[in-house]
Amino acid sequence: MSETRTAFRAAFERFAGSDAEHDAVARMAADLAASGRYERDTGRALTPAEAARHLRDAPEEGVASRWNWWVGSLDLAYGGYAEFVVRRWRE
Repeated sequence: MSETRTAFRAAFERFAGSDAEHDAVARMAADLAASGRYERDTGRALTPAEAARHLRDAPEEGVASRWNWWVGSLDLAYGGYAEFVVRRWRE
């Protein structure tokens, strides 16, 4: 696992979910950060702390549901975020 994915995974540990679910969300978060899309649209770098702050605002569900809620709001606001939705993970 890359250093970036490890940092995102650690930031998301406070949210409910299995190890596989956390891995899937961390992978998508790292991919989104690497794409530069979030920074281009918002003017802020996507750091683990920034992402975790947004996930705290989501309805209280598992980490993937929280992530998808936030990514969905980004997609509504800016478009082009659907590819970062977590659709499934292997337990």
